[in-house]
Amino acid sequence: MADDGFDGFSGAELKYLIVDKDRLNDPSIQAAWAAKRLVWVPHEVNGFVAAAIKKENGDEVTVEIQESGKLTVVNKDDIQKMNPPKFNKVEDMAELTCLNEASVLHNMKERYFSGLIYTYSGLFCVVVNPYKYLPIYTEKVIELYKGKKRHEVPPHVFAITDTAYRSMLQGKYS
Repeated sequence: MADDGFDGFSGAELKYLIVDKDRLNDPSIQAAWAAKRLVWVPHEVNGFVAAAIKKENGDEVTVEIQESGKLTVVNKDDIQKMNPPKFNKVEDMAELTCLNEASVLHNMKERYFSGLIYTYSGLFCVVVNPYKYLPIYTEKVIELYKGKKRHEVPPHVFAITDTAYRSMLQGKYS
């Protein structure tokens, strides 16, 4: 989005629409992730948590839970691959190299807690209701999405409705 059309927008609006990719693409963060051999493992409370593989022995894998440092043994079939940090808060989850339940939930959680309630999953727009007002439903934001292709702007219900409206005007109903 070189000429992204965000001129005149305040930080209050943009923080709910776009992700700062510079921090995510930091080579040192990528290298640290690769060195730890991180994966997702099932967790009773949080669904899945990040863990580093420490030892493999047949069907059993010893992992270190990143949040607590606790060592635990899990079945290798219960482990789900983790995406590199450059995929954190990705706008379209179809872009994830490891498309699994844990990675999808992690992406949605990361986006939600950053105020980015919209994301795509291929053709679908996924929304997590924040149960609070966000400044992303204004006339100015509507104008940002008018006439734009979906990949030209951040995920938003306005992108979906504008595409549907333009398709309807062109007689494309399916």
